[in-house]
Amino acid sequence: MHFEDLPTTPRSEELVDKAFSRAARAGRAKQGTEAQESMLQTAGNILSDNLQNVVTTWPDFDTVDPFYYELADATLADTDVGGVDALRQHLSKVMSAGRQCDKIKQEYHSKVRNADSDTARKHRKQAFARLADVTEGVADDLLAISEARDALKVLPDIRADEPAIVVAGYPNVGKSSFVNRVTNARNETAAYPYTTTQISVGHLERDRIRYQLVDTPGLLDRPAEERNAIESQAVSALTHLADAVLVMLDASEECGYPLEDQLELLADIESQFEVPVLVVCNKSDVSTDVEADHYMSVETGENVETVVDAAVEAVGYELELPFDE
Repeated sequence: MHFEDLPTTPRSEELVDKAFSRAARAGRAKQGTEAQESMLQTAGNILSDNLQNVVTTWPDFDTVDPFYYELADATLADTDVGGVDALRQHLSKVMSAGRQCDKIKQEYHSKVRNADSDTARKHRKQAFARLADVTEGVADDLLAISEARDALKVLPDIRADEPAIVVAGYPNVGKSSFVNRVTNARNETAAYPYTTTQISVGHLERDRIRYQLVDTPGLLDRPAEERNAIESQAVSALTHLADAVLVMLDASEECGYPLEDQLELLADIESQFEVPVLVVCNKSDVSTDVEADHYMSVETGENVETVVDAAVEAVGYELELPFDE
């Protein structure tokens, strides 16, 4: 799933204006009681349908993959929305408002149909006032849902059903350069810390299986005690996603961080993830003065494909094929 597909959320005043203007057009096409009935039906349907559609376009968070749930919760916790639980409350209120609009429409339908023209008009106006009150009553909820949508639509399109290799390590050890070299990702890199600002993903294929390489700047590039609560939750999300973790070290310390600190981060990551962790010494053309599973140089290309093959093997993913019993 990807939150980018969520439609924009209308504001309450937009919905009321849309409903009542279309109702007015529908009423002009008819006369007397029939006109009032048509206006009520049109406005009631538009408000009820649009409010409920706001909710039904969102995924059911009870069935969302744990990775996306926790990543969404961490993302929203850093906004005025305040997390997935708060978002679900806003969605629930909007759904309730949509159903309430439908009840108001049904309640006044028989009143309008069985009245003379003037009385029908009074009933229709009463219904419109109540429909507007209900819709305007969830104005703040609609704004919160809109803010949530804007915050979540920029999350990377990571598929929980495809094998994922998480790339970790201190800034400037070569994570983004590695991901860019072996996949179709195109993250900008530069020789200063935190060059990338959000989780990014590239893809590669081996034996008809697509693997995701997830770059994690700002998250798995410093010790747990330096992360805030939101960042820690994002790391927790990654533990649900990862099938293997590739931790890159820079023994030359050209990255600007002591090797001792890098090894402490490695131990920290190994304690958090219950999947294979591969230790890779990058910049092997400069220094190999550290114990690692593999040595490579993204700069020269030396052993890069070997590291990719080792990561794929560590994942151990087998393509499920249909077969006859």
